[in-house]
Amino acid sequence: MRTRVTIAIAAALLALTACSSSSDDKAEQPNDTGTPVAEPTISVPTEHQGDDLKAAVAVYTAAYFAGDADTAYGMLSKRCAAKVPKETYAGVVRQAAADYGAEHEATDVQAEVSGTMGRATYKVAGLPKFDQTKQPWALEGDAWKYDAC
Repeated sequence: MRTRVTIAIAAALLALTACSSSSDDKAEQPNDTGTPVAEPTISVPTEHQGDDLKAAVAVYTAAYFAGDADTAYGMLSKRCAAKVPKETYAGVVRQAAADYGAEHEATDVQAEVSGTMGRATYKVAGLPKFDQTKQPWALEGDAWKYDAC
């Protein structure tokens, strides 16, 4: 079961990084005139702008119910992390894992993104009391962070 959660988390993290690129990865290619060729501009279609938020929701939910306090706490916004000590939060996550088990993934995830603010609506498989509507998330750096504190 732990392997399955680890794989799910790794897959979601891979999805988060799959669309990013680093200028270190590509050497400048000269064109016929000897000047560097500009990197192409990539625009994300509107219907995919929330994909990284959806992936973050999946990782956070999997970590929360698996009792993976390090991952779940690391996904809290700075604002939320400042409100709850890591050990206190770890106790909540461990209790959720003990009470409900790890087999509760986020499903039917909808994401609304506006700048650095996001809202996620989703269901938690098998646990309707944990379903969320317009749960707040914040983009900090290049990562979505849970901001419902």
